[in-house]
Amino acid sequence: MDIFRPDIYQKSIYSINYQKLKKAGIKCLIFDLDNTIAPKQMEIPDQKILNFFGELDEMGFYLAIISNASKKRVTPFKEKCNINSAYHAFKPSKKKYLKVMDLYHVKDIEVACIGDQLLTDVFGANKLQLTSILVNPINENEMFLTKINRFFEKKIIKKLTKKGLFKKGVYYD
Repeated sequence: MDIFRPDIYQKSIYSINYQKLKKAGIKCLIFDLDNTIAPKQMEIPDQKILNFFGELDEMGFYLAIISNASKKRVTPFKEKCNINSAYHAFKPSKKKYLKVMDLYHVKDIEVACIGDQLLTDVFGANKLQLTSILVNPINENEMFLTKINRFFEKKIIKKLTKKGLFKKGVYYD
């Protein structure tokens, strides 16, 4: 079950302590798109998202989006936020994470992955021993496959909670 436990758990991408990550040696931030950065119905990033990625860039982080979504879905965020991206990532597959790490020449201990799902984002990061950061989903409007994942995620959370390893709504870093 430890493979599903996030290293950090925060309410949203905006409540993560990025200065603390920087001090811990994190150089690269990999974000999920849907329900992590933006709700799935948002077609282009709003000013808040643009400002957010601008601030992270100014802090010196390498930035990327890795998403299971289509190229059409990811491209406006890639272009408007001016960051690298990978679509159709088939997370929790390691392939796109390794591609980003190779692109930026970073080691596993220098990468943090931020997402809203245990079965794709956290599991994918933990398989490579990257820092995994779970955030709450932005809203409940999700694709069919995500709803299936959420069903299994609830069971995993119940087991993690029973073992005292994780509790929904109790944030930590």
